[in-house]
Amino acid sequence: MRRRKFLQSGVALAAGILAFPSAGFSERAERHRSGQKSAFDFAWLKGHARSLAERIFQPPPITLSKQILSLDYDGYQAIRFRPERSLWSGQPVNFRIQFFPRGPSFREQVRMYEVVDGAAQEIRYNPAMLDFRKSGADAALVGEDLGFAGFRVQYRTDWKTDIASFLGASYFRAVGGDQRQYGLSARGLAVNTALEGPEEFPRFTAFWFVRPPQNSRRLEIYALLDSPSVAGAYRFDVIPGATTEMEVDAALYPRKTIERFGVGALTSMFLCGENDRRVGLDWRPEIHDSDGLALFTGSGERIWRPLMNSPGTRVNSFSDENPRGFGLMQRDRNFDHYQDDGAFYERRPSLWVEPKITSGGGWGRGSVQLVELPAPDETYDNIVAYWVPAAKPEPTQEWLFSYRLHWGTQLGFEPSLARVVATRSGIGGVVGQKRRHFSWRFAVDFAGGELAALSKNQDVEPIITASRGEVEIPSARPQADIRGYRAMFDIKPTDDSIEPIDLRLYLRLHGQPLTETWLYQWTPPPGAERKF
Repeated sequence: MRRRKFLQSGVALAAGILAFPSAGFSERAERHRSGQKSAFDFAWLKGHARSLAERIFQPPPITLSKQILSLDYDGYQAIRFRPERSLWSGQPVNFRIQFFPRGPSFREQVRMYEVVDGAAQEIRYNPAMLDFRKSGADAALVGEDLGFAGFRVQYRTDWKTDIASFLGASYFRAVGGDQRQYGLSARGLAVNTALEGPEEFPRFTAFWFVRPPQNSRRLEIYALLDSPSVAGAYRFDVIPGATTEMEVDAALYPRKTIERFGVGALTSMFLCGENDRRVGLDWRPEIHDSDGLALFTGSGERIWRPLMNSPGTRVNSFSDENPRGFGLMQRDRNFDHYQDDGAFYERRPSLWVEPKITSGGGWGRGSVQLVELPAPDETYDNIVAYWVPAAKPEPTQEWLFSYRLHWGTQLGFEPSLARVVATRSGIGGVVGQKRRHFSWRFAVDFAGGELAALSKNQDVEPIITASRGEVEIPSARPQADIRGYRAMFDIKPTDDSIEPIDLRLYLRLHGQPLTETWLYQWTPPPGAERKF
């Protein structure tokens, strides 16, 4: 599934065309669409989403002029929103909103509303909002009903750059604080990802922007989500800073039983890295928006799972109860490891999902699922992670989720235990000695926590387990350059299976863990047990 086409614009796309609920609007919703002012709050939006879920999903009519449909990527990107037409431009508030027009890849209309003193009024498209001069489209032939596909948010510190954007299905992004750099995306909801049938991409079909008070650093946004399987109401509180935060409240109403229901969904790209050079012919040493999945389990365990560009679809499930957090992280911040002075992968933000404890408790039982898909180049978003409740959502149920999203390069809640900073692998064995069997070596570097304060003669143990095969030559020794430790071991296949081997590693001293837990899934090459 090709999930991203507009890498340079920093906006994630969704594949396929989903729908805007054109039928079944309540009287108040009809007043919204007519441009009349109407009372608005989150309770009404949740009730409206519930009523939509009780009706048959209605695909929208899609009408776009040939002038727009004939645009190529560069032509669409050349359409500019006029800054003076921004929502709240010239007003004494800290935020401005600019709108993306519909186009060849964004054909569905998304309605926009401003909320002032509890009353909502639709923001109507006006051709004067856009500058078409460099796009190749004739503004006179585009039409008066082009409409909006999404929006970007700007903050007072710099009216020329974004802090967040929402465009395509339920995808959205935020920058990593001061870096002003887009990277991975979040989604309102993932439905049936990596199953045998087609994946469903729910859409945000309407947004409501609450005009913020003067000097407020918080922007309140509401969204209506709809798809063949589910309708939902969302609230986003966007809080810019060194780490951009979003507080999210979601109320979801299934139309039917959903096999795989992905909450807090994250989407990223991993092409190649120090641990995986399967697609490594590019001159750049590493190419990825994220290099690992981090987990903070309900029991308090910290886990790090390096990402891979899998040769086939791979789904890993990490069972948990009331998770404390998970995220797709970009830990490697060294420019020399990427050598890309255009994409600046070392600046890409990490994204951490922190479930909020509400009156109803935590998220209960379920699993964090990691999906790794094959990618031939960096324009494919091939990594997905999300939370799946243990119980399958059924019709007539209300599902409530509250969580915080943290976007940044330096997140303020790093673990007290040492963390994985590098994973490398290659042929095993002892240098200078004849190899009598095939083995594969892993070298895992840990830094932080108490490691830098340990003396060299401490008896640090590498605790290693494998789902099958034999672990050979285990070791752990200090690494002065990183003020940490390097653990090394070989894994020897003992059968001819090419099913993945699950590996687990952490460092221990006097029976107590010093590090987070490193997890990996290694697939032996065919005939590995017979090599040499």
